[in-house]
Amino acid sequence: KCRTGPLDIVFVIDSSRSVRPFEFETMRRFMMDIISNLDVGPNATRVGVIQYSSQVQNIFSLKTFFTRADMERAINSIVPLAQGTMTGLAIQYAMNVAFSTQEGARPPHKGVPRIAIIVTDGRPQDRVSEVATQARNAGIEIYAVGIQRADMNSLRAMASPPLEEHVFLVESFELIQQFAKQFQDKLCGVDMCMEREHGCQHSCVSTPGSFYCECNPGYRLNGDGKTCSPIDACADGRHGCQHHCVSLRGSYSCRCRPGYYLSHNKRSCTMIDYCSFGNHSCQHECVSIPNGHYCRCRSGFTLQPDGKSCRATDLCNGVDHGCEFKCVSTEGSYHCVCPEGQQLQADGKTCSKCGSGHVDLVMVIDGSKSVRPQNFELVKQFVNRVVDLLEVSPQGTRVGLVQYSSRVRTEFPLNKYHSADEIKKAVMDVEYMEKGTMTGLALKHMVEHSFSELEGARPLSQNIPRIGLVFTDGRSQDDISEWARRAKESGIVMFAVGVGKAVEEELRAIASEPVEQHFSYSADFTTMTHLVENFSLNICPEEGKGETEIRSPCECEALVQFQTNTVAILQSLTEKNILWGEAWASRSLAQMTARLEDLEKQIANKK
Repeated sequence: KCRTGPLDIVFVIDSSRSVRPFEFETMRRFMMDIISNLDVGPNATRVGVIQYSSQVQNIFSLKTFFTRADMERAINSIVPLAQGTMTGLAIQYAMNVAFSTQEGARPPHKGVPRIAIIVTDGRPQDRVSEVATQARNAGIEIYAVGIQRADMNSLRAMASPPLEEHVFLVESFELIQQFAKQFQDKLCGVDMCMEREHGCQHSCVSTPGSFYCECNPGYRLNGDGKTCSPIDACADGRHGCQHHCVSLRGSYSCRCRPGYYLSHNKRSCTMIDYCSFGNHSCQHECVSIPNGHYCRCRSGFTLQPDGKSCRATDLCNGVDHGCEFKCVSTEGSYHCVCPEGQQLQADGKTCSKCGSGHVDLVMVIDGSKSVRPQNFELVKQFVNRVVDLLEVSPQGTRVGLVQYSSRVRTEFPLNKYHSADEIKKAVMDVEYMEKGTMTGLALKHMVEHSFSELEGARPLSQNIPRIGLVFTDGRSQDDISEWARRAKESGIVMFAVGVGKAVEEELRAIASEPVEQHFSYSADFTTMTHLVENFSLNICPEEGKGETEIRSPCECEALVQFQTNTVAILQSLTEKNILWGEAWASRSLAQMTARLEDLEKQIANKK
């Protein structure tokens, strides 16, 4: 065996049409005879084979096989190309591809010789001198083996110096096998590691005429080129250990601080959950910390001296709560409540009989194609006039906006904005949807989503009025009765505002009882400003007009005042009948009648 050290050998075999089939078989045998006497392996000699004619074909590269058996099988399966003789092209391929590190050649700094064995039987059909010079300058040692008809001048132009050691001419293919033994002696020289005292601490690698030292895995070669030092794998900082890195002869392991254990990725650390052991005895909550745990009470409770049990804290007795009527303690907090029939004000402490400053209001506006862009801007102005009447705050009135056409879109939920200015700006930024009029679908969305606690509605237990205002200008394209009924059954006070071609039957189906106080109509978009005042009065009749003075209906002054007010209202209705049409006037009259009936009931209750 040839044991002088590792080599990178590439056979460059001529398979042009001049090489007859039985002659090509002797070339196979030549390659296998040489390989059989080489010490092949990934760290020993590596072998590659290419064949050429008018083109170049890679049979296997230096990184493909590392056993002689695999190499012989690949060589036996070669099918000759049987075309021209482009030897220069084959040398170019060997230099640029076959001897590249990507194809398995050892890097130049390793000092592993690169040897090309060119076997050809004819004259090249391209130039070889220049490309062969480039290959030799790249560090490739070229042996040129010519058989029978080969051109000696071409062989000498390809081979490395000294030519007498690198150029061979075999008279016939039958003699090439005998030549293989002679050629092998040229490749195999003296084992320099055996012939001299190399001084390598770990291992010596012989090369033709020289040697070099290598270190075992986990060590690096020192500057003297002979001794080895352990590699500190933690030193470069790329170990990824969360806590500590421990170096282990070229490798490393991660270690955690006390109170932590190493995770499955062998790098990060997880704190030990001492609470999971089940022996903490905490009444409420157990909190793990490194090397132990402690007990914690839920909000509204105080940890007792034993460090485990908890006792409730009555904040109403311990703070100046300022509640006008009554303070109610909860876990870790408190809130004020008002007597039945009164509403908590925006300050969260005082009470008022009027709920207009303390409601959850969702406005559902029609964005269908029939509204038209210019009128949709008027609708947004209408919405902002309603907002101007309200005391908007997180504790006071909350406002949400929904737009619908053929689909439904929440423009902003109840918990989105906390001031009137924020809401008004958001309203003006709303984009017109167009398309159909699915009022029933919008009512369903309002009930299921808009008045959910997730979107900002206060819990029903707080008795905050829920008000829904539906604005539409035409007949719905789906059924509204089911979800209008569900809305009112769920406690939502429903107001219906119609404009233009709105259908009175649908508006009445949406409105809460008494219907006359909960729906309004305007002939067109430009004359609907009066609806804002109606809506404000119906939310809170006490607001906007001051306190209603209750006087005896039998007093002369009261009768005169009642007559004067009635004549003025009828005169106003007559004027509005001319401006807005009979439909609106009749509805206004019905609303006025309902308000008079309500006034009569108040008088009766006072008596």
